[in-house]
Amino acid sequence: MGMPSDLEIARRAELVPLEEIAASMGIGSHLLEPYGRGVAKIGLGAIDELADRPRARYVLVSAVTPTPLGEGKTTTMVGLAQGCKHIGKRATVTLRQPSMGPTFGIKGGAAGGGYSQVVPMERFNLHLTGDMHAVTAAHNLLAAMVDNHLHFGAEPPLDPRRVTWRRVLDVNDRALRNVVIGLGGRVDGMPRETGFDITAASEVMAVLALATSLTDLRERVGRIVVGRGPDGSPVTAEDLRAAGAMAVILRDALQPNLLQTLEGTPALVHAGPFGNIANGSSSIVADLIASRGGDLLLTEAGFGADMGAERFFNIKCRVSGLAPDAAVLVATVRALKAHSGRFRIVAGKPLPEAMLAEDPDAVHAGAANLVKQIDNLRIHGVSPVVAINAFPTDHPSEHEAIREIADSVGARVAVATHVMDGGAGAVELAEAVVEAADEPTEFQLLYPDEADLRTKIATIATRVYGADDVEYTPTAAKQLADAEKLGFGRLPICLAKTHLSLSSDPTLVGAPTGWTLPVREVRVAAGAGFVYPICGEMRTMPGLGRSPAAHRIDLDEQGEIVGLS
Repeated sequence: MGMPSDLEIARRAELVPLEEIAASMGIGSHLLEPYGRGVAKIGLGAIDELADRPRARYVLVSAVTPTPLGEGKTTTMVGLAQGCKHIGKRATVTLRQPSMGPTFGIKGGAAGGGYSQVVPMERFNLHLTGDMHAVTAAHNLLAAMVDNHLHFGAEPPLDPRRVTWRRVLDVNDRALRNVVIGLGGRVDGMPRETGFDITAASEVMAVLALATSLTDLRERVGRIVVGRGPDGSPVTAEDLRAAGAMAVILRDALQPNLLQTLEGTPALVHAGPFGNIANGSSSIVADLIASRGGDLLLTEAGFGADMGAERFFNIKCRVSGLAPDAAVLVATVRALKAHSGRFRIVAGKPLPEAMLAEDPDAVHAGAANLVKQIDNLRIHGVSPVVAINAFPTDHPSEHEAIREIADSVGARVAVATHVMDGGAGAVELAEAVVEAADEPTEFQLLYPDEADLRTKIATIATRVYGADDVEYTPTAAKQLADAEKLGFGRLPICLAKTHLSLSSDPTLVGAPTGWTLPVREVRVAAGAGFVYPICGEMRTMPGLGRSPAAHRIDLDEQGEIVGLS
């Protein structure tokens, strides 16, 4: 008999009362707002109430450059937290809330897997406490007020040809990427081209993740730029008198959501910004609370240690003031085999048969990516621990190959079987992480605020991605100069590129060298507080596949959800 499904495992879990979970972090019941069974919001007052408690060791969970199937960062992080409990350490995890677009698309949910999950699984993946919908509503309120502003020709003037604020929806829907609105009569609005993005790609979502308080949230929302006036000056949400109402919609959404792992360790689930054009990490307020709630705080960043970790360090930590003590770099046999260039992996399709055969040589052939990602952590002064996320199809010789690669550059390494064995399967990893986190660190940002935008971009491109140079289109060069002129030069960089390669070409595996980073466009997220150069085609509204997960998700005769994964 095979292993039960993730949903079956989650349903069998005996949940610890959330008051007990919160109490283990020092959070009183007066700060909890229950949302049904197994979920509660935590009041922001917890930040001040916990301020005198010792600070937890802060550990980032990142990964090698992922395959289209993902390498299990969330599962590893949850397993690690449970493993810490087995060695007498109290760990809390903070993680993003998944978008329902991927949940009903190819990727599926994001609560972890096997015996290393956050529960209740259904609530985690579907709606939770409505934060996603609050972001959608706040974003689209601003969009409606943009078009209302145009309709009435209000002040300050807004050029309809230079409106940049689109609408959002938490569904994969390629047909909405580009639309024309305002069709009909004169009272139906001004006809113009626009489009939809998925909610996770909204700047409002990035603002929610980076805000440190309600006051900060209100100020950031007001700074959002929706377009330009006829003279080229930025027009903001504050100018449209929309920011106050948006902040009201987002007030409750700024409170983190408390859940738990299968083994009763606390999990704060909050915010879900896109990992390729935004900061790609869970919220700062969740980390501020969890940083005083135990011995270790484990958090993750989207995609690999190039995109996710770099943004975590240079955007999130720059805002929060929290400094990481160690980092976990998740690696899998299949990822390193993929980086050998010998196999072709397609999202939604089974792995090639040849890839499942014992082949430590193929693992060694993909070593360059692991070594580069270890270096990407070390250049920020953070000590890495390589976590081998073991799959049943792996072979011991292949795990040994990864150990040899990590040993060759002096990195700690541990094999984890947390999917099959829960926390007991992550004890070796927990011991290695605690050891690394207890060592003195000298965390450092990659560049200072004072550096100009071109210098910041070049630093990331050459030091993190391994590019030789950066090349700008005339449009991008003009936009970059414009951003500096408007006073955005001190903002950090969120470099938007493919997550499937260290380079800007998704087909290049390993650690490519001898290439130039092409910047085709530069945008400013003034509310979130970063500049994002766009390198390649970025899809901000995914489409559904031929056989999406939505085909399999349903209700059974007892009204229970089936098919969720």
